[in-house]
Amino acid sequence: MMNSSVLRGSIFLLTLGFSTNFALAQRGEIESQTYEIVKEKSIEFAPANRIFDKVQPVQASTGQKKVSYEILDPNISISSPKLTPAVGVSSDEKERSEMPGVLNNYIKLGAGNYGRFLGEAFVGARTSEDLVFTSQVKHLSAANGPVDGKNSANAATNLRVGGKYIRSTYKVEANVEYDRKNYYFYGYQPQPEGVTVNRDSLRQTVNQFGINLGFENTDASVAVDYSVKTSLNTLSDRYNASELDWGTKLMASVPISESFYALLDADAFISQRVDRLTYNRNLFRVKPTFKYTTDVFTVTAGLNAVNETDSQLNINKTKAFPIINFDVIPFTGLHIFAGYNGDIVRNTLKSMLSENQWLGPNVLIVNTEKTADIYAGVKGETGDGFNYEGKVSYSRYRNFYSFNNSLSDTSKFSAIYDPGKTKVLTISGQAGYNFNDLFKTSLKVNFFDYSVGVVEEPWHRPDLTLNWFNALTISKKLFVTADFYMLRGIKAKNFQSGIVTKMPVVADLNLKIDYLLTKNFSAFVSINNVFGKEYQRYQYYPQQGLNFIGGLSFSF
Repeated sequence: MMNSSVLRGSIFLLTLGFSTNFALAQRGEIESQTYEIVKEKSIEFAPANRIFDKVQPVQASTGQKKVSYEILDPNISISSPKLTPAVGVSSDEKERSEMPGVLNNYIKLGAGNYGRFLGEAFVGARTSEDLVFTSQVKHLSAANGPVDGKNSANAATNLRVGGKYIRSTYKVEANVEYDRKNYYFYGYQPQPEGVTVNRDSLRQTVNQFGINLGFENTDASVAVDYSVKTSLNTLSDRYNASELDWGTKLMASVPISESFYALLDADAFISQRVDRLTYNRNLFRVKPTFKYTTDVFTVTAGLNAVNETDSQLNINKTKAFPIINFDVIPFTGLHIFAGYNGDIVRNTLKSMLSENQWLGPNVLIVNTEKTADIYAGVKGETGDGFNYEGKVSYSRYRNFYSFNNSLSDTSKFSAIYDPGKTKVLTISGQAGYNFNDLFKTSLKVNFFDYSVGVVEEPWHRPDLTLNWFNALTISKKLFVTADFYMLRGIKAKNFQSGIVTKMPVVADLNLKIDYLLTKNFSAFVSINNVFGKEYQRYQYYPQQGLNFIGGLSFSF
């Protein structure tokens, strides 16, 4: 096993050596009317379970639905909002996938500028009170883009089939999913007049296939609470890169007394990656903790033990991180919390591509060690539909990664790792309000201050992110949603010229309108990037200007 100094040097040299082949990207789309903001590679607190989290804030009034919100634990994935979204789903499609029935099935067709096309269908069936099946297929494409027409086209197809078997004492859930994305590396430098770029040389195709299976105890009368989830995922791209990843997660809770609980989280990930080389990367995590809870406070303490192996970097090491968290309730509806933890953040080719689709071939993937995270904050909600959370976090990392245009080909991005100590101060705040389901709003702000070790800058990481989501029900037939995003403080460098560029502030406003025509038919229109700015979230990749898509949906 390598000592720490040799390992740091090896990672840094490998990073530099592979830098001509690395890449960065952004991916995703806004699901406009699910009333839930989803971010790239965001790491959010899991919803509270029956025994896993006994102390709950005051409940809202009957009939009210909370605005869904979560403070992001920055870890290594300091997420940025999704930009230039595609078409969002209608307001009740999320519920349709859970409870298929009359008029819950639908077919949707739409078209717009840039040669955009949307086709989507959902069919669900409840064969019995206990058994539910769902299937969904979606295709969204644009024949043209912001650079050289078809040279910046894109297409995404998703197919998902799943089922749930729910009994009074347990629940079994399974699904199969296939994703295919086709796009082009259009961030090339302008060509002289008369020179034609070979479009096929710009093309990238990523295929992902996944199988997921989960088993969960639902019997509240049983002392031991547990859930087991396992998934097998494969990924392949046009550059002959592939990844096979199998992961299993276990959560369990055992009451020792009425107020004292023993909890166990365990993860096992086994991966094989094929690129220029073939190698194996595994990670095993065991996190036993104890929780003591009263009506006034909760204390959680334990240990997070993580073992990681990497045959390419000759890594086989085990780290242990203490875990402690205090949650005090001075009065109903208010929580004051503080804690300390650490972890090894697992990075894979799939996770990197989900954050950045412009990755080049032979990208080096290294896990990031969060050596310490000290945090404190407040959170709460009131009975009139208002909720909030504020948090301050100071974290230290090794192998903290950022992204930048690579040296040999600036149209692709490199993964840049910092083998030294990276320190990140994060100040996060968010608030939500829900007025009788007629108006919903959610505002999130994150401020980041980076202190890097060996690298020059945390390239392409913003120091401020803001997203503001609103949903308005004007009548029983008319629904409007609006999403506003802003990113600031992004820096990029051209390693060929040595020029450092401070990117302009990114601001993106998106609107969606749904109108119910009849019991079965509804019309929708989505207007994205209302400001019409072809901003660059990543250097040399301007986004589409004002774009829209409209169409019809038929429910049956």
